[in-house]
Amino acid sequence: MPNKHELIATDGVNTIDNYESIFENQANSNGFTYWFARDLMNTLGYKDYNNFKKSINKAISICASLNIDVEDNFKKTKRIIDNKETEDYKLSRFACYLTTMNSDIKKPEVAKAQAYLAKYAEIIVTLQQEAQNIERIELRGKLSEEEKALMGVAKIHRVDNYALFQNAGYMGLYNMSINQLKARKGIDTKKTLLDYMNSTELGANIFRITQTAEKINRENIQGQYSLEKAHKDVGKEVRDSMIRMHNQRPEDLHIEQDIKKVKANLKQTHKKMKRITKKSKK
Repeated sequence: MPNKHELIATDGVNTIDNYESIFENQANSNGFTYWFARDLMNTLGYKDYNNFKKSINKAISICASLNIDVEDNFKKTKRIIDNKETEDYKLSRFACYLTTMNSDIKKPEVAKAQAYLAKYAEIIVTLQQEAQNIERIELRGKLSEEEKALMGVAKIHRVDNYALFQNAGYMGLYNMSINQLKARKGIDTKKTLLDYMNSTELGANIFRITQTAEKINRENIQGQYSLEKAHKDVGKEVRDSMIRMHNQRPEDLHIEQDIKKVKANLKQTHKKMKRITKKSKK
């Protein structure tokens, strides 16, 4: 018989209808409603915890990017399982939501869990759009990290004007400057272009940035002119690959909702889930 912290399954298959009992009745003694990560792993059809931790780590990264306290939602803990002390997490409802939305959609258990948890989203969109929004937040955060790393590499290799160096990468990838690209996509010049990119475009820019840093370090490229040329060359390589593989120019990719609004909606979902948890304990 499952203990009060285990998730409930019926013959190994969970329906959307019985997810209410899975996610609503697992409060612990101190009043913090949580679900053990390893139990969620089993419910979502995962067999290997290290593999499932990739979903948890993505969820933690997104939570941090929203400036929502990670420790309040992902509490590290230890459990005795099969007479062995085992690493685990206590996940809040919101943590379960983020983790599930970052799990393998090809698993039928994940698809059902996503459908159940998505009903708590503050702004109702299609499940596919919600998954894409969460992926965009993750990629946008990764892009910011890689940009900082590239800036550090460029400084070490004697860049004089980082803005010109940065623009060279856009010239290679898009065959136009940052401002020209904003005008083409209808984005205000004061807005951040990256905040409107879809997942495909964010991924292309992450690849451009990481490969530029790799090229600069590997070839020990020095000085403003050579650095700009390297960045432009890498950008053009990425551009040519996208056109060759998908027959689509990167400047023609459609824009998405401002990532700041997406984050704001997700923060509201977090607040809504906290309210639901408080009500369920009364």
